[in-house]
Amino acid sequence: MTSANPDFEQEVRRNFAQQSVMNLIGASLSLVEPGIVEITLPYRQDLTQQNGYLHAGMITTIADSACGYAAFTLMPPGAGVLSVEFKVNLLRPAKGDSFVARAVRPYVPRDYIDSVEEVDFQSSYGHVSDADL
Repeated sequence: MTSANPDFEQEVRRNFAQQSVMNLIGASLSLVEPGIVEITLPYRQDLTQQNGYLHAGMITTIADSACGYAAFTLMPPGAGVLSVEFKVNLLRPAKGDSFVARAVRPYVPRDYIDSVEEVDFQSSYGHVSDADL
């Protein structure tokens, strides 16, 4: 797949750097390709819930951004992306040394109605969740 924006990777990285929440939680872009974005989050004790697992809010935060940026890679210069709805199925506790949200956008988005995509969330120990955004 090709991007409508020849500078998509630079724009995604610049835009990502402006998200203070990503800096706050220590997330980083680990892959940016047309229609595919991975965001990696290292395990941190201060991001866990009461049982020591990564908090579901952290999972959904990086999954949401990965999906938005996967769509953003395919859009023309000057376009923007906002989430309006998403669903996450948590399959097991988020346990591991690091976590990766990999979003794959199979086609160019036309509008918010046409914006379903899937994200696969892996920890260093295995598959954690699936999300439809």
